[in-house]
Amino acid sequence: MPVLLAISFVHMMNDSMQAVVPAMYTVLEKSLSLSYVQVGWITFALNMTSSVMQPVVGSYTDRTSRPYLLPMGMALSLLGMVGIALAPAFWSVLVAVLFIGLGSAIFHPEGSRVVYFAASGKRGFAQSVYQVGGNAGSSLAPLMAYAIFIPFGQFGAIWGTLFAGLAIAVLLGLVPWYKKQLQNWKASGAKKGGRGLNLEQRSHPRVVFAMSLLVFIVFGRSWYHSGISGYYQFYLIEHYGLTTQQAQIPTFLFLAAGVLGTFLGGVTADRIGLKNMIVFSIAGAIPFSLMLPYLPLWLVYPAIFLLGLILLSGFSVVVVYAQHLMPAKVGMASGLTTGLAFGMGAIGAVVLGKAADVFGMTSVMQSIGFLPFVGLLTMLLPSDRKRTAA
Repeated sequence: MPVLLAISFVHMMNDSMQAVVPAMYTVLEKSLSLSYVQVGWITFALNMTSSVMQPVVGSYTDRTSRPYLLPMGMALSLLGMVGIALAPAFWSVLVAVLFIGLGSAIFHPEGSRVVYFAASGKRGFAQSVYQVGGNAGSSLAPLMAYAIFIPFGQFGAIWGTLFAGLAIAVLLGLVPWYKKQLQNWKASGAKKGGRGLNLEQRSHPRVVFAMSLLVFIVFGRSWYHSGISGYYQFYLIEHYGLTTQQAQIPTFLFLAAGVLGTFLGGVTADRIGLKNMIVFSIAGAIPFSLMLPYLPLWLVYPAIFLLGLILLSGFSVVVVYAQHLMPAKVGMASGLTTGLAFGMGAIGAVVLGKAADVFGMTSVMQSIGFLPFVGLLTMLLPSDRKRTAA
């Protein structure tokens, strides 16, 4: 448990640094005169780097893990924080977020492997503790905007270096334990096997189909998540007449509810099964995603809280499901689900930004309400309950 809490804390610091970027959108829009599509390109640069690189890093470390990559990745993120605070133009912001993204890409596969070693058979619970840290860090974005970035402007991003410093200190303490676990894992031959889902002896075509479908589902979910976390604040300002600071509150409720949902989803999945939890998390969000753009302001707050609670209850469960599919490639499984699929969803940030410039933010918010329907494809995934019955 101390290891889980420590790596969860680092996950919170890492994702807090990533959260600085969307938290700065309204500030950067004014200080650098950005358009919506430029905001989308910043999101694209961050998420594509932090996410698409994850399977590459995961595949490499599955073969040759390097424990000291963890603090090295955080050092890159620290440089990115300094870059955002001092960026004089749009292109310099892009370079800065590339550093943050690369640091995050290095951290996530290795962080998931630490969780895998510390799980002690309770994979859903362990992964949920880890993801709660990350989601808690992401949920800080609106609060940081409200308390720091809006009052102090662009240079307020320099506070992100504190997150990096704390993370590096904790990781340096974890490295010896992690190194020992890797040595034991290799000695036991665990790298060659492991029990996954009972997919007719894990036939290769079915595993490929299940992983491809899982990546596509997360891809669709991340498009919607990008729309709410990145652009909904602009919709609140335009449609309801809220101030920039007031618009942070519903966004915070969505992200904060996701923290609670992530933990509850992981714990519940250990009881009802991984696939069942994934189906519930996305299908259950559909009514709220459809009604959100049409609600009166007073109903927005409870509705967006419930939306975040349900939608992100399957966040950690997807990773565990992927690791069961690919038990010998834990880093790759993590990289494909929290990395590639989520990063490809960053394309949505650019598309949505361009659509908002052309058609207006109201049309965009109404249209993305249908994206969670993609999650109904989870019913085609193999059931993990067969593993228990075998």
